[in-house]
Amino acid sequence: MPRLKGKICIVTGGARGIGRGVCEAFANEGATVVLTDIDEAGGRKAAQEIGCEFFELDVRDEAQWDRLAMAHPSIDVLVNNAGITGFESSPGPHDPEHASLAEWHAVHAVNTDGTFLGCRYALKAMKVKGTGSIINMSSRSGVVGIPAAAAYAASKAAIRNHSKSVALYAAQNGWAIRCNSVQPAAILTPMWEALLGDEPGREERMKAMVADTPLKRFGTVEEVAALCVYLASDESAYMTGSELTLDGGLLAGSAASPGQSDG
Repeated sequence: MPRLKGKICIVTGGARGIGRGVCEAFANEGATVVLTDIDEAGGRKAAQEIGCEFFELDVRDEAQWDRLAMAHPSIDVLVNNAGITGFESSPGPHDPEHASLAEWHAVHAVNTDGTFLGCRYALKAMKVKGTGSIINMSSRSGVVGIPAAAAYAASKAAIRNHSKSVALYAAQNGWAIRCNSVQPAAILTPMWEALLGDEPGREERMKAMVADTPLKRFGTVEEVAALCVYLASDESAYMTGSELTLDGGLLAGSAASPGQSDG
């Protein structure tokens, strides 16, 4: 039996990267998937290739969430995946001293406001059945400071905390609606591909970028999607308000080299 059979699942930012991977994994597990994205052309193409529904959605826009609620008043799963770093539209700097207020607002409008609006929609839509799973995409950057991307780090920290508030609110109301956050680190997505390039030296650049990661590699979209499948399924029915980290051991500390003495 597919693990998500019969479930209606909404995924934001589903046109590429982690969002697309989650849509594919959910569809493979029997879910009815609604792929949403601000990129209409990319979203429609991805949805057609996956074999799911597409819904154009700018997560910053409250009216568009209302339109989604009219189209899908009852759902089982929402993955708040849409997010930006801020570097997409501005080279920065994005550090705490030099970032502009406009740059700060632009990141939080997508990441923080978008997640808030998504959670609010999901709670109303899931109350119809009294059960559901909200999965919010945070980041390792929401756990530690990131001086060069202050707005991004702050927004991802806000997502972690808001996930707990949503989880507790649902529990206080007696609903079996769960809310958890996922915290990936370096996952090999198109964003990273742009930095790595195809020119000679790609392997060396990859090694350098994960040199501080104990497992010495990038994570994969499929690994993040597999965790989202678990959180969306009934297998995780007793998990809410939790933070699940996929970072190759970064937050665990530093790995000692083989044969290194304990001092």
